Amino acid sequence: MSEERYKLHWITALIEVLKTLKEMIFPLIVLIFANGFQDSGTGKWYWDYLSFIILGVLIIVFFITGIIKWKRFVYWFEDDELRIEYGLFVKKKRYIPFHRIQSLDYTEGILHRPLKLVKVKVETAGGADISKSDAELTAITKEAAKRIEEKMAESKQRKIHKIDDFDEFEPVAEPSQKLKAVYKMDRKDLLVLATTSGGIGLILSGVLIFLVQFAEFIPFDKMYVEISEFIKYGVIIVVIVVLLGLLVIWGVSVLMTFLGYYGFTVELDKEDLVISRGLIEKKRVTVPLNRVQSVRIIENPFRQLFGYANVVIDNAGGGLGDSARINLLPLVKKTDINGPLKAIFPDLVVEEPTRKVPSRGKRYYYRIDFLWMAPVIGALAYFFFPYGLFSLLLIPVIVLWGLFQHRSAAFETFGNQLTMRFRGISLQTAYMMKNRIQSMEIKQNYFHRKKNVAIVSARVKSGMGVFNAQVSYIEEKDANEILDWYEPSVEKKVESNLIVDDILE
Repeated sequence: MSEERYKLHWITALIEVLKTLKEMIFPLIVLIFANGFQDSGTGKWYWDYLSFIILGVLIIVFFITGIIKWKRFVYWFEDDELRIEYGLFVKKKRYIPFHRIQSLDYTEGILHRPLKLVKVKVETAGGADISKSDAELTAITKEAAKRIEEKMAESKQRKIHKIDDFDEFEPVAEPSQKLKAVYKMDRKDLLVLATTSGGIGLILSGVLIFLVQFAEFIPFDKMYVEISEFIKYGVIIVVIVVLLGLLVIWGVSVLMTFLGYYGFTVELDKEDLVISRGLIEKKRVTVPLNRVQSVRIIENPFRQLFGYANVVIDNAGGGLGDSARINLLPLVKKTDINGPLKAIFPDLVVEEPTRKVPSRGKRYYYRIDFLWMAPVIGALAYFFFPYGLFSLLLIPVIVLWGLFQHRSAAFETFGNQLTMRFRGISLQTAYMMKNRIQSMEIKQNYFHRKKNVAIVSARVKSGMGVFNAQVSYIEEKDANEILDWYEPSVEKKVESNLIVDDILE
């Protein structure tokens, strides 16, 4: 193959500087607050502006480092591998065989799009850390990205023709073809997604983290005096201001979700899912179908009222730089789910499970919550009497929520597929194929055995961790039936042993 060396685009140097500044943002803010606005009393300007001078020197150092990283980074194609070399004092080389590459994920940030560039993340089957890609090309042209795809396809085609090579069983990548559109989020669904997202919680938690990190620099005493003066204007004014503040935070959350999921599209290749999204920063991720471990329909209580749900898949790897759980359909009408899922997973049985939890298992859904809440309710009632008595209202809430969970729980087996439905806050329906389930477990304690009920859990791989689907307090005989379904039959065990014997011979 060609040994021509390729370099990244010069914008890489600036991106590296910005990335370093982003990682150093908290220490830099501390530096400015600690000394940036204080008069040293020496009368010498360089002492008065010492923190700003240090900040300027650090930015220059970061910029020089970014230029060095850009200049020393090269990649090329040789012996059916993507080869990368980088580093100044310690030169590093990374060789990635094309047949091991599972996906090439693309991101177009604010600095990429005007120059028609992309960031390429290389994901392999053996990647140990889902939070990091196996290789990253920070900024290359779209033509260069397409060249990598073509080289990878050519390599995999050659691999399959090597008859004497055991790698002939590796999946073959066909030459690039037109993708089949499976799902595209329209503006109406995008707006519903943005307005009902949980982004407000992330923003508030971010503010809380900031307050904790910089508590010593924040003048809380002065703020307390100001707030006390403000409260004198009246409760109604305070409530209005608080509501306006929450409205602003909600608006920011809506805007962030809208920009992040704008143009959300799912396309289907022969062996891969291609998911694209984003307005300002456009992301494109490829998910090999053979790495999908389970499909889940999730309905939070608010969206469930309007017949909406979202569909996620558990991937044996990362996705979109977030986690192993990937949003396949971020928001879709429950009645419209079957079409896209059948197009992507033709063997999937997308039906509601019908086998329910028996009535005698009902009490176990709220008994544990009631036991640990009872001391809390007692303490509140005693120490904050008489207002603490309002905590007694938690008892019917706990019982009603437990009954709601019991009513929601169900399971079913369809051939080689296990379907489990259960509820925490959101209702989840998990569809898992037998060959994807890593382990299955039945749990019983003394009280469960007396009532002939059991807890069944099935685990599938989700990145470096697992996703645990669990239906609680089903009939004991049903639990054993599921376990028997999961265990390989005697005939299959014998057939498997014969195949192994033939291979050894």
